[in-house]
Amino acid sequence: MSSRVTAVHPAWAIEGGRITIEGSGFPLDRPRVPDVYIGGLAARVVQASPTALGVIVPSGLDGGSIPIRIDGLSGDTPFVGIGATLATGLHQVDNPAFDLDGNLYVTYSGTRGQQVPVSIFKVRPNGTRETFSSGIVNATSMTFDPAGRLYVSSRFEGTVYRVNADGTFEPFARELGVACGLAFADDGSLFVGDRSGTLFRVDQSGNAEPFATLPGSVAAFHLAIGPDRAVYVTAPTLSTYDPVYKVAPDGTVTTLDARFGRPQGIAFDPDGTLFVIEALAASSGLYRLPAGGAPELVLSGQNLVGLAFDSLGGLIVCSNETAFRLKQPPYRM
Repeated sequence: MSSRVTAVHPAWAIEGGRITIEGSGFPLDRPRVPDVYIGGLAARVVQASPTALGVIVPSGLDGGSIPIRIDGLSGDTPFVGIGATLATGLHQVDNPAFDLDGNLYVTYSGTRGQQVPVSIFKVRPNGTRETFSSGIVNATSMTFDPAGRLYVSSRFEGTVYRVNADGTFEPFARELGVACGLAFADDGSLFVGDRSGTLFRVDQSGNAEPFATLPGSVAAFHLAIGPDRAVYVTAPTLSTYDPVYKVAPDGTVTTLDARFGRPQGIAFDPDGTLFVIEALAASSGLYRLPAGGAPELVLSGQNLVGLAFDSLGGLIVCSNETAFRLKQPPYRM
């Protein structure tokens, strides 16, 4: 039987991610498994059968559609999409955020109570990174209001700050517990996730009131507003798997059918499809949740925590330390 590749899953990855090359007749009748190369770099093979090879994506690859070569196989060349490194030297603990001009904002959050030189970096569309704001202790979650103003939470202080265009900031709302996820509704209300178990709604004057109660989280609350105006929340606990929570405009809490191991970053693409980061050790990845369908793994990576879509549908995924840009987002493939 001839050897051939039929598919690569998932179709996208970043360095350290695990992909599976599917096919038939892979040569395993040798003293060692076949060598696999991605873009000319050796990829570590971690699982092998005649119909599937599991490999780890090496570091040092350029972004884009990268060829895969398996030693001893001929025929059509398979490809995998690789996210390009955009910025590194970060400490990201939630989603990054895009402004209206396509600039990306990322954080160096630091350990609890740590004073770091830079709290927020701005990364321009050409990849240039610059200091944007300093002095916010444990900058955690970011979002923009309908007028394009940046807001950031401090999980250490339980405060949400409004950040001016020059990087200076002022308190907007206080006493919000372990303030994590942020998301603005169309009416200007700000939702804030206190990982102790409360979802707050904050009015335009900075007055906060409890809106819903959820199980407490060991990491953070991550928020996204859906096309249905509901607040979608991920909140990893010590359980093996956790649901995605849906909080309706009247405060009613339900859960989606899908469950994830340590779900974290959450966002909707421009078409209204929900994406969730799963940060389960050794299998971190980005999942697409089509309406009425099963979750689909679309990108594999290590230590993923957040994601963001720009106004044109471009996608950024972040590990704790690095932001990666996808030139051809998975949902458009």
